[in-house]
Amino acid sequence: MPGFTVHRGIIAVLPDDNVDTDRIIPARFLSMVTRSGYGELLFNDVRGPAFALDQEDSKGASILVVGTNFGCGSSREHAVWAIQQAGFKAVVAKRTATSAAYSDIFRQNSANCGLLLVELGESDHEVVSRAGSGAVLEVDLPNQCVRLGTEEFPFDISPASKDALLKGLDLVGTTLLLEDSISAYEAQASEYVPHR
Repeated sequence: MPGFTVHRGIIAVLPDDNVDTDRIIPARFLSMVTRSGYGELLFNDVRGPAFALDQEDSKGASILVVGTNFGCGSSREHAVWAIQQAGFKAVVAKRTATSAAYSDIFRQNSANCGLLLVELGESDHEVVSRAGSGAVLEVDLPNQCVRLGTEEFPFDISPASKDALLKGLDLVGTTLLLEDSISAYEAQASEYVPHR
């Protein structure tokens, strides 16, 4: 996959807090045997004329702005795949004094699949959210900031996640960087025979 450096795009604001993975991609769709076909199922059970992502201002959005504790609930990579396949390059969530921006499992699944998650504090997030769906936001991963017009908001990211995203590596790609070492080990390793 291509590396992420700077992305400038339209935002879609879904201001709800505690959006769980079953809302992102309902469990009944998890039985598909391929990794594709999830984008059109994103938020399937809540879509409609009144839903934030179905508003005219959200058309063509590539940055999803959400509330706090996004991706809570059960673990499923499918939630990340659905967001990516729907055309979103990054998700921007709100961190509060009492709540993380993302659930731990969703954060790890996103890192494993190459989706950039941005955490903003409450006041910075409020400015971005208030701009509303249709506003243009720039996400600058090398400099770890988002820009809205002339305003700039910094964000933190783990060095390992940042490096993988910059290089365009998902979990498999990161593992394949060690392919020579893995092959060398397997070539010299003796067959495992359990003790009786």
